[in-house]
Amino acid sequence: MNLLEVRQVKKQFGSNVVLNNLTFSIPQGSIFGFVGKNGAGKTTTMKLILGLETVDEGEIYLNGQKVTFGKPATNHSVGYLPDVPEFYDYMTAREYLLFCSEITAIPKNERVNRVAKMLQLVGLTQDKRKIKGFSRGMKQRLGIAQALLNKPAFLICDEPTSALDPTGRNEFLALLASLKDEVTILFSTHILSDVERICDYVGILDQGALQVVGTLESLKERYAKPQIELNFETQIEAQQFAAKLSDKKIQCIDSQVLWSYEGTYSQAFHDVVEILLQEAFTAKSISHIAPSLEQIYLEVTK
Repeated sequence: MNLLEVRQVKKQFGSNVVLNNLTFSIPQGSIFGFVGKNGAGKTTTMKLILGLETVDEGEIYLNGQKVTFGKPATNHSVGYLPDVPEFYDYMTAREYLLFCSEITAIPKNERVNRVAKMLQLVGLTQDKRKIKGFSRGMKQRLGIAQALLNKPAFLICDEPTSALDPTGRNEFLALLASLKDEVTILFSTHILSDVERICDYVGILDQGALQVVGTLESLKERYAKPQIELNFETQIEAQQFAAKLSDKKIQCIDSQVLWSYEGTYSQAFHDVVEILLQEAFTAKSISHIAPSLEQIYLEVTK
């Protein structure tokens, strides 16, 4: 079952077409990586899903209900986390979530338990400090707690790791991955390694159109090619070796050779070693490079 369905959506501002025939769906219980450079149309898409912009053409359905501008009834089932969430920093995390539970009409007899559960989920139960003393990573975790307070079916995360240090990013991604059984997630980002780590499905948006969409594994099989990387002492040696692979798909960059091979790694490695021995070439290193989302992204957006 699909929790979100975007059907042939078009959106333009004046003569600028931002989205053109955008179509994709997100299965329930999955994490969908929404990838694209700045200006690709990701933010506009999220605004349309939230009912904050009008759709020029097409339809959007969330949990079986049509999203309509100005009547965002569907937002009751949506949580939203921006890249840099803002809070009343004179409050503690508990005080802030209790305040949010009150203004979002969570029943009074449920508020304390619900807030306690959210603080435990994000690992902030023991922290009594004011929010102004929180690190960026702690604020992102509090943002998750706020977004999940009303038990949404769908969570939108807009570039949530862009401002985090490596430790904070690692903790946040682990938290997000742990939520998959509770909520369906749209994870918008330009950090491709984050998508590879936690996402089940990937959509790559470029120039207002979805270039590819599918599971990460299916996209790797279709678009990305495994490579063998060889490093030589000099550029001349690299070029001489590359010449022996002239019928292959290769790149020669300074003293490095990259070969995008077909077939199995064992056969490709055998071919490389055979040429090295026959021609008495000496490679400083030989590495296997597995298919990556970066390869796919560069291939479909070039």
